[in-house]
Amino acid sequence: MNRRRANPRAVARASNQSEVLGPFRLAAEKANGHSHNLLGPGRKSCWRGWSKIELFISKAVLPLCILSAVGLDRLYAGATSDEPPPRTSLADPKMRFTVPDKPYVVLRHGPLEAVVVDNRAVEDNLLPGHRAGYHGLASLKHAKQPRNLFVPSYAGLNFEHIHDGTVQDNQVLFEPRNAPIQLRLIDGSTAELYQPPTPHWGLESCLRYQLLDEGVIELTFECVPRRDAFKHGYIGLFWASYIHQPESLVIRFIGCPSDDAKCAPSWIRGVTPSHGELPTHLALDDERDFEHDAAFPLTLVFNRSRHRYAEPWYFGLCRGMAFAQIFRASDQVRLSQSPSGGGTGNPAWDFQWFIPHYRVGQRYQLVMRALYRPATNPANETATREEVREAIRQITSR
Repeated sequence: MNRRRANPRAVARASNQSEVLGPFRLAAEKANGHSHNLLGPGRKSCWRGWSKIELFISKAVLPLCILSAVGLDRLYAGATSDEPPPRTSLADPKMRFTVPDKPYVVLRHGPLEAVVVDNRAVEDNLLPGHRAGYHGLASLKHAKQPRNLFVPSYAGLNFEHIHDGTVQDNQVLFEPRNAPIQLRLIDGSTAELYQPPTPHWGLESCLRYQLLDEGVIELTFECVPRRDAFKHGYIGLFWASYIHQPESLVIRFIGCPSDDAKCAPSWIRGVTPSHGELPTHLALDDERDFEHDAAFPLTLVFNRSRHRYAEPWYFGLCRGMAFAQIFRASDQVRLSQSPSGGGTGNPAWDFQWFIPHYRVGQRYQLVMRALYRPATNPANETATREEVREAIRQITSR
């Protein structure tokens, strides 16, 4: 049984630092001094109010401590009351896990079977032709659909890019796929991918994949920038899911035309003409503009669509199954798509997250959920949309 040691910690905070912290009552509960728990084994749900954005103003002192470990000076921020509760082995040194010999583990819970893989290539009966670098969910199956949702050589919920909007070579832009990553098995329905500080960006991170009831996968991402390597003062992060030959490349979400601020939100069919053309949908109230080089090569990141979303989720259909990705409004995630990200007929249904005004040593946390369930009558567009919307309403109101 392997166990990660506690990191040395020291507080690194700016007074009056402004952060968008929880979704759903998280910041409000903190501000009011109320206790709360995030989902996990034996924890009570607090996913209510996902459609609200809360702003929590933290006040802390700024002691600074430089510590030396393995010959390298590293800066650690201590956990204080304004940090999100630890949810991965990156933040919780007491969390127990095993490191399997194989590059993957099979998780099962309820109707779902998911294979979590690290950055190594795999060639066996379970994952034939799986390519190196495509960590995450190498396979996702449901009791009602035995075929893998994702392109077999690629993956879903794959942590693809770290960037700061500057032109870099692909080895740097795709650093999460290229840097060493460790697979950690927590239990039969939970696994993590821990990545030490990456060579270029110095971002330490941990991805936690947990299967929940009713076809839900919860992804928790925690990261700590270990050095000041981001030229434009923000951290850009990107996740990709390569869907294998769905009947339609379309994604569905509730939103408005981007040039109509007064519109009543309604259903939008997200369609992109080609890779990088009109790919990214922002939230209605997301007015952030991140500086970037004119020649920045990742066209999905900054090229915007003609629509904005009003509710922080979207879904698509594949072989009679609905696959939805659901986010906390406070994270201000941006929804991205490509009609051919995984090859002809294999769309990429993606998302991205920005950390503005980051601080070295500060721990940041993103939580999202994916829902994979049968559509009762996928040929009926209206009925399917409302069926999925109701399922998501139940998930986020628990």
